[in-house]
Amino acid sequence: MLTTGNVYSGGCKLPLKRIKIYTMKKLAVFFLALLFSPLASYALQAEEYLLDNGLKVLIVEDHKAPTATFQVWYRVGSRNESTGKTGLSHLLEHMMFKGTSRFGPKTFSRTIQRAGGMDNAFTTKEYTGYFEFLASDRISLPIELEADRMQNLALNPEAVLSERNVVMEERRLRYEDDPQNLVHEEVLATAFKNHPYRWPVIGWMSDLRDISPDDLIRHYRTYYAPNNAIILVVGDVKPSEILSKIREAFGSIPRGPAIGMSSDEEDGQSGEKRIYVKKEAELPYILSVYKVPQITHEDGPALEVLGSILSEGKSSRIYNSLVYEKQLAVSAWAGYDGMYRDPFLFYAGATAAHGRKIEDVEAGLLDEVEKIRREPPTGYEVMKAKNQIEASFIMGQDSFYMQARTIGSFEMIGGWRLIEKYLEGIRKVSPEDVRRVAGKYLVADKRTTGILVPLMNRK
Repeated sequence: MLTTGNVYSGGCKLPLKRIKIYTMKKLAVFFLALLFSPLASYALQAEEYLLDNGLKVLIVEDHKAPTATFQVWYRVGSRNESTGKTGLSHLLEHMMFKGTSRFGPKTFSRTIQRAGGMDNAFTTKEYTGYFEFLASDRISLPIELEADRMQNLALNPEAVLSERNVVMEERRLRYEDDPQNLVHEEVLATAFKNHPYRWPVIGWMSDLRDISPDDLIRHYRTYYAPNNAIILVVGDVKPSEILSKIREAFGSIPRGPAIGMSSDEEDGQSGEKRIYVKKEAELPYILSVYKVPQITHEDGPALEVLGSILSEGKSSRIYNSLVYEKQLAVSAWAGYDGMYRDPFLFYAGATAAHGRKIEDVEAGLLDEVEKIRREPPTGYEVMKAKNQIEASFIMGQDSFYMQARTIGSFEMIGGWRLIEKYLEGIRKVSPEDVRRVAGKYLVADKRTTGILVPLMNRK
């Protein structure tokens, strides 16, 4: 299933989700129609503009509801950080809500909320985004506010150090006190030897302790500039009107320093890597990852379908085998994570059932991997997986917010028009393509495995 990469939302508010409610009967008819009929042609279309200062604007006019989302994304994430300075991008996301020289702390969010809207932000390995969702007749409200904080953010030392402590506490709660998240973090750090994907978006604790206000100011002045950003507007808007307001607010902001978009190359892996994490926990857990190319690679669509066959739904191969049939695990899953500029990972993981050995769980996972490496899946399995992927994609676009997220995610890894190529690629995947990529990439020498070893609760 298409994802937008590993996302870490630093705000205290929940991410925005607009959920359309379907009756069970309508859902059943919809999925059966997709399952037994050819996939329909579908793609998002945006109008693209480029301001003189390098700011790209993408607008989707959609009048199905009197609402709209306004989003500003910056081409900066944890991959743009350096050794000893991890966590800068996420900390800066926090600081963007602390006010500017013109508008005081919390003014931004309170203004949006008083207008009946919602706002939040997210940081990933590739990019950082800020979004607002409002009634369409008020969508011009965040334009001036976003333009102001693009250039006038107040980064006073006391506020930076205070927010740094907040992020450190978040790290303790979300990673150091969460055994499975900790395993995930350690596995990535082990899988990548010299690529910045090895760093957690939230940063290492030792780095967070040493981040200074000057570090954050340099990061802000380098990456938060119109030529390193895109604006996304989706919803009940008229492009000419909203573009005029964007030009007025953002057009005079000067360009920042030129930033290269070169890819980082990871050294080859010549054998399996294994790590063990000992932590207070109830059940053992295993996570294996394999090096795979990104979604824009010719093998990306087949890897996407492979992930769906192995793990999409409770009837999928891994869940059905390990949880239902063998009862080795309470949960089991796999998936392709390819929404990155550079090659990333294919995941397979499971939480052992009570009384079960993690070695048996691992053997069960590897057995399912080997089966699909040796024998191609059935035509029915491939058709079902492809239709599930496209159905999920189409239904996700019911949300203006998700339309913007999809367009922005593709834009950040190579260009928003790759959306159509993505769907075309999924439709062309054959059973032999799935077996071929499984045999090519899901091999021991490209695998990194992490195992959670539960310790007795000492409290």
